[in-house]
Amino acid sequence: MKSKRHTPEQVITKIAEGDQMLNEGKTIAEVARSFGITETTWYRWKSTYGGMKANDAKRLKELEAENRRLKIMVADLTLDKAMLKELAEGNF
Repeated sequence: MKSKRHTPEQVITKIAEGDQMLNEGKTIAEVARSFGITETTWYRWKSTYGGMKANDAKRLKELEAENRRLKIMVADLTLDKAMLKELAEGNF
């Protein structure tokens, strides 16, 4: 079975629909089955995207991309620093 990746916007929409279904009296197993996901995925989605709106998810995605870019920059600068330190000591 091929797994499908859901966008954060889709996940937030499905959480809202699922919460409505839960309020109508359905169980989590029924909600998860209707979306074609496992209960574990439902709980993971709820913990990650629980109270978000669609624009919050977009902002989260932007911040994660910026964080990834900054981590790469820090790693590069740390490597440069280590190389310069070795050169200054004459251990090349």
